[in-house]
Amino acid sequence: MTELELEQQTNIKFLVKLGKSRNKIREMLVQVYGDNAMKKTAVYKWMNRFFEGRESVTDEERSGRPATSRNEENIAKIRQIVRENRRLIIRSKAEQVNINRETVRKILTEDLDMRKVCAKMVPKELTDERKQRRVTICQDLLERQDDILGHVFTGDET
Repeated sequence: MTELELEQQTNIKFLVKLGKSRNKIREMLVQVYGDNAMKKTAVYKWMNRFFEGRESVTDEERSGRPATSRNEENIAKIRQIVRENRRLIIRSKAEQVNINRETVRKILTEDLDMRKVCAKMVPKELTDERKQRRVTICQDLLERQDDILGHVFTGDET
């Protein structure tokens, strides 16, 4: 649950205790939060809970297994797989680590801060070492420019 949702649920609880009408509460939320206001159905759901005597503004614990795929161990495994072969598709990475493809995508983009360039996953930001390496290569190419251009042959159709 986001901080904004929690704030709105607290406000709904307060307004319900003041005896405000459903439409007035929704109107006030839209006035304060604009486009970020909770949807009408969600507002009415929380209002009903508070009318019935509920005191807690947070969601109750849900049954089921908690999400554990996006942990440090799997992030390290994905990092190692990418270092070995940046051309692997997300599906094969997910199969190797045995986790969901969407989780692998989130690990790559959010945790490892990478993006897809053609068929490779590359870091969004170059390290200082890689930047320096690129500068060195470019300077070398500039120095060898005359040698390279001196060996280019051109010709006509004959």
